[in-house]
Amino acid sequence: MTITKKWKHKTGREKITAYYFGAGHTNGDAIIHFEHANVAHMGDLLFNQLPPFIDRSAGANIRSWISVLEQTRKTFDNDTLFIFGHAGDPEKVTGSKEEIVAFEDYLNKLLDFVAAEIKAGRTRDELIKLKDIPGVSWKNSAAERTLGPAYDELTSK
Repeated sequence: MTITKKWKHKTGREKITAYYFGAGHTNGDAIIHFEHANVAHMGDLLFNQLPPFIDRSAGANIRSWISVLEQTRKTFDNDTLFIFGHAGDPEKVTGSKEEIVAFEDYLNKLLDFVAAEIKAGRTRDELIKLKDIPGVSWKNSAAERTLGPAYDELTSK
C-alpha cells in the first residue's frame, strides 16, 4: 500500500493513522499513530542517541528528514509516547518530543559540520575517516554512514 499523506483504519476501540511527511531515512518512512493509546511508532525516522543509517539509494534526504521531525512535533501532543526504530541504549527505544528535538539537532549539526568541511576543501574520503561532530556528545557521532551521505547530499547537483 502506498500512503501519500495520511491513512486511517479503525479496529476495535483503536484508531490507527499512518502519516507520511516526506523523505527521511528513505523516501518511504511513515509514522504509525495508535490514537486511543496515544503511541506513535516512528521506525527508522528516529535513531535515539545513535548516528542514523541514511539510505540515499532509497531516497533519503537529510534536509527533508529535519522537516519530517518538525512536522512530527507539530502533529502529536506532549503526552504522545514515541517508539523509535533504534537507540544507542537499548533501554531507550521510547521517549518524547525531547528525543525528537535532540535528533533534529544532531541532523542539523551533521549538515553544518559537513558543509564547513566541504568549504575547507576536505574530500569525501578524508571526511568519512573522522570520528566526531563538534557539539555532539554521542560516541562515534560522525559515523561513516552519516558523513558520506551528508557529503553526497550537499555536493549533488
